Amino acid sequence: MPKPCGGSSPSAPEPSSSSSSSVLDFAIIGAGISGINFAYRIQSTLPLASYAILEGRDSIGGTWDLFRYPGVRSDSDLYTLGFVWRPWLEGCAIAEGDTILKYMRQAVREKGIDRHVRMGHKVLKARWTDKSQQWTLDVESNGELKHIHSRFLIFGTGYYDYKNPLCPPIPDLEQFTGEVVHPQFWPEDLNYAGKHVVVIGSGATAVTLLPNLAQKAGHVTMLQRSPSYIISADNKTELRLLRRFIPLLWIYQLLRWRQMAIMFLLVQFCDLFPNFAKRQLRTATEKVLPAHVPYDPHFKPRYKPWEQRLCVSPNGDFFDALRSRKASVSTGHIQGIKDRAIILESGEQIEDVDVIITATGLRMMFAGDIEVSVNGKTVNLAEKFLWKGCMFQDMPNACLVVGYTNASWTLGADATAILFCRLVQQMQRLGSASARPHLDAKQQSVMKSVPVIDLSSTYVQKARDSIPKAGDRGVWKPKYNFLSNYWDARWGDIMTGLRFSPKANS
Repeated sequence: MPKPCGGSSPSAPEPSSSSSSSVLDFAIIGAGISGINFAYRIQSTLPLASYAILEGRDSIGGTWDLFRYPGVRSDSDLYTLGFVWRPWLEGCAIAEGDTILKYMRQAVREKGIDRHVRMGHKVLKARWTDKSQQWTLDVESNGELKHIHSRFLIFGTGYYDYKNPLCPPIPDLEQFTGEVVHPQFWPEDLNYAGKHVVVIGSGATAVTLLPNLAQKAGHVTMLQRSPSYIISADNKTELRLLRRFIPLLWIYQLLRWRQMAIMFLLVQFCDLFPNFAKRQLRTATEKVLPAHVPYDPHFKPRYKPWEQRLCVSPNGDFFDALRSRKASVSTGHIQGIKDRAIILESGEQIEDVDVIITATGLRMMFAGDIEVSVNGKTVNLAEKFLWKGCMFQDMPNACLVVGYTNASWTLGADATAILFCRLVQQMQRLGSASARPHLDAKQQSVMKSVPVIDLSSTYVQKARDSIPKAGDRGVWKPKYNFLSNYWDARWGDIMTGLRFSPKANS
């Protein structure tokens, strides 16, 4: 019988309360890639600063610890998705989740970051007061409510809801007599061997699942409303050959900059010449499609390249699964479901379905659904503009770590960490206790709101009203370009748009 797509956790007993008198310099929320990388930047540029990473779950890793579905992997290369301070030296650019998680754990141990991680610390509220010039965090841990104080607050919380996935309505799903699974909550005991599995969706998760499920399933059908662009990419790096002639760290830097250049040029090419890019992508796809699978309608997207992220098929595994005939693609809208049959509006029926996997996307969420207040007033983060893509308007000493959607997430997260640590160094020189992004009424009246994340994907569009805003000018513009953002983080203006408050004894 169908399982619910998602839901809130059962209510817990009211926690007891305790408070810590010590004040941290930095409280980092989240021990995923964003939080771990920020911790490294703090300890390398501000070695005397104290910090703690508050992780609500019982393990580090974020996405790579949460998702457990078959074949879960990155959709970006690890030369840029990995940490620049802990080079990725494996023989593949795209790696599976358990390999990435192992890499992250090694990185935090090697740099001593693990000593600063507090597991099972879920932040519920964050309260700033000008009087104290610090944040007070209400943190639940082992049934106890703790109060943790810090001068700076870092939201390394990622961009989606860990507990509730995006669940668009699927007509008559409750009438399905098989099993319904969402990839975000993959059951360890799911037995799909020899069964007919239908994956609903066309994004990166669906493209990853299809070839991996096909290895055991009787047949896998990817059912999509509309197709995505899927690129077949070679996933081998001849490190052994290269290291005969070039030092390993040089190889890493060459591969990293090569990948950044490729992504930059690809995005620019698609943006400047969308129709030509569309034709090139079609030609590349038709070359790897098996003869019995038509390009139209299954691989002919309705949108221009990079209006949504391109999906990657490492070594063409997706197309190999289609070629084996153990997997197929159906395109159309679901009219209804009856027993074990999915009926499309076109009249087509997908019959004898045993398992439905709803790879329908993530529910976007920034700042981890934490209740935030400044001087006793609750802050609606979605109403705020972001200064340089990382600091909320009118919110002191707080940084939201946002990565890129048109390149590896970590590139943007690292540029943010470098920028904010540099700002803290500047505050130390000025003798400032806090820095607060500010827009006066005149500036705000003429500034237009633009998307922080500029994608047309369904999960992004559904979350528009809950995402912080960017502006169309100056320090309020969003960050879309790593090279310019990195230069700005290192050497750009960090005074415009900020108001600084002196320390009490200054």
